[in-house]
Formats: sequence, C-alpha cells, structure tokens
Amino acid sequence: MDGETLFKQWGLQRYSKRMEADWNARARRNAEHFVAGENEHWDREDFFESGKLAVDQQVLNDIANICAARAPADMRVLELGCGVGRLTKSLAEVFGEVHAVDVSGEMIERARENLGAHRNVHLYRNNGWDLRDLPGEAFDFALSCLVFQHISSEAVMRSYFAEVGRVLRPGALFKLQVQGARARPEPDDTWIGLSLSLEQCRLLAEESGFELRHSTGEGTPEFWLWCFKRPANAA
Repeated sequence: MDGETLFKQWGLQRYSKRMEADWNARARRNAEHFVAGENEHWDREDFFESGKLAVDQQVLNDIANICAARAPADMRVLELGCGVGRLTKSLAEVFGEVHAVDVSGEMIERARENLGAHRNVHLYRNNGWDLRDLPGEAFDFALSCLVFQHISSEAVMRSYFAEVGRVLRPGALFKLQVQGARARPEPDDTWIGLSLSLEQCRLLAEESGFELRHSTGEGTPEFWLWCFKRPANAA
C-alpha cells in the first residue's frame, strides 16, 4: 500500500472515529431528537409514524423507479444511517429483506430493541466510511435520508458512493438526500455537512458508476438524488 493510500485511509478513519463518538454521545443524550429534530421529546408512536410518513413519501410514492418490474417482497434493500430504526421499521414492512448500517453502536443497540420483532431486518455497526461487511452486487435498492447532510468530509462521501456502487446490482437505484443549502462546516464537523451543488453530485455519482437521472430540491436541505447504477459494460 503506497503512502498516498495510507494517508487517505488515516483521514477516513480519523473522521469516522469522530463521527462514531459524536453520534454515540447524541444517542445517549436524546437519540430520537437527533435522528429527527422536529421534536425534542418524541412520543414513541409518533416517532415511528414520522418514519412511516417518510417511507410513504420517498419509497411508496416512487415505487416504479425503486422496484422496476420486481415485487418488493422479493427485494433486498440497504439503508445507510439507520439510527434507531425510524425508517427501518416501515421499510421492513414493504421489502423482503432490509439491511441497515450506522456508525453509532449506541444507535444500533436501540435499533435492535426497537426492531426485535422484525426478523427480516439485519443491523450492522459499520466503520463510517465503507460497507466491508456486505457482499458485492447483493442489493436491489439503497436509501439514505437525513444522513449525508451531516457529513462534512468529501472523502467519506466519495467512499460511501463507491461502496454503494459496489454492493448494488446493475440498474439498481441509490436514492439519497444531501445538503443543498449553503453551509460552511468545520473540517471535522459531524452535524453540519458539506453543501453540494448539482454538478458536484453528478461527479460523485459518475465516478462511482452511477447515472444521476433526476434530482429535486437543489439549493435546499431537502436535496434528493436518484442515482442508478450503470451496467458493467456501460461507457
């Protein structure tokens, strides 16, 4: 491994350790609030109902793009940044298998408690920059909501795009929300993430083998991207 690669991995690990520590602290302080900031103190039923609403809006209302000709019950899907399982619970009621990752062990432990009855959910604490525990080309859809808006490291974003590209099957959709509003985070910030333009998002997608076919909300915090994995033989 050359010096440049070692330095890159050191930077990824350093930032990811900061993410892990910060999100563990947030989970201990008030997990539901930091996952969904509309309320400081959530009623449990209302909290998971807010996750169901998000799945209705971003998944069920977009089912043709997500599933193509496949039945949801036959699909294996990936959620990046699952927190305590706010969306995961409703995703598990739609799809055959849901695999969900989070950098925070504290969040994952709470997700295990919340989702224990859902046998089709598989939870992983990952290292915050790759998906090494997941096999290649094994997933039919990937979703990330209210996660990338907190990432201030471009290297981490690039790593996640590449890793999602690795684990998705050709033609599958990676749908994600990023920060589009102007923001100037500190280099190690794990709350205010990088502000991305459409062109920056297009470059991130293309260098990881995706085609960015659609977007909404450019210039706002609700900047959504539809990135489809190109076939292996695509130019």
